[in-house]
Amino acid sequence: MTFGKPINLRDFDTPARGRGILDVFRRRYLFRLLVRQGTATRYRNSVLGWVWSYVKPASQFLIYYFVMGVVLQLNRGIENFPIYLFAGVVAVNLFNEAFGNATTSIVDNRALVKKIYLPRELFPVAAIVIALVHFLPQLAILLLVCILVGWAPTLLGLGAALLGISMIVAFALGLGLLFAGLNVRYRDAQNFVELIRMFSVWTSPVLYPWILVRDAVGSHQWLFDVYSWNPLTVAVELFHQAFWAGTVPAPDAGMPDPSILPNFGTSLLVATVICVGLIFLGQATFRHFERTFAQDL
Repeated sequence: MTFGKPINLRDFDTPARGRGILDVFRRRYLFRLLVRQGTATRYRNSVLGWVWSYVKPASQFLIYYFVMGVVLQLNRGIENFPIYLFAGVVAVNLFNEAFGNATTSIVDNRALVKKIYLPRELFPVAAIVIALVHFLPQLAILLLVCILVGWAPTLLGLGAALLGISMIVAFALGLGLLFAGLNVRYRDAQNFVELIRMFSVWTSPVLYPWILVRDAVGSHQWLFDVYSWNPLTVAVELFHQAFWAGTVPAPDAGMPDPSILPNFGTSLLVATVICVGLIFLGQATFRHFERTFAQDL
């Protein structure tokens, strides 16, 4: 090396700065390792193990069905109400677990974040995939119950289910990246996340049909529009269309179909735009706080 000659830095990467979510696809080995570790250690030293993946949704279903179906008598207004209810419950459970796990993923992996550099987006994305793995047993139960009552799979239903899952994952990823970054600097962000998770089941048509919301807002149509643009509302309705709608007869002419929102195409488009916008916002926020993760942890 000649003293005084400038060094060509074009072949060097800037330390501790990556390409965001794109780095997840470039570090597939590390990604698989995180997913494998997360699924293997979830129920470590647990007596029931993976049985807990069935116990929680079953308990939720029984409580919601007793209150909404038996006490409030909503089961009389919706045919096959248990399937309607459980389809919404499993959809919201997927969102709540994916969003919650992604939010705490950096803090939970503080030992790795402080010691070595690797794309930090690996942690929230892996947390969402782990939530998808734990969602599969609930989906299997839903499919079994639907088949027992005469449901037959269709291409339209399969497409609706896949689209609903994709929307939930995109919504959870955008919010997860946003709050994962905030949660490292401001730990009370976790409290706000818990509020969102608590409200999620009530701000989407899980325990009730959307028709009740439309009737309640009356002439304030814009309130119902905001409700119908919620990505979780759209995803739950896609689950209803995929699983519940195939177990009930078509509604009479002129009667509203509780399995699908009015102007559903518009709601789907707006919800998709919201999800994409949240992913970009979440990525930008995550990268802003990423610079001080090691110090804040």
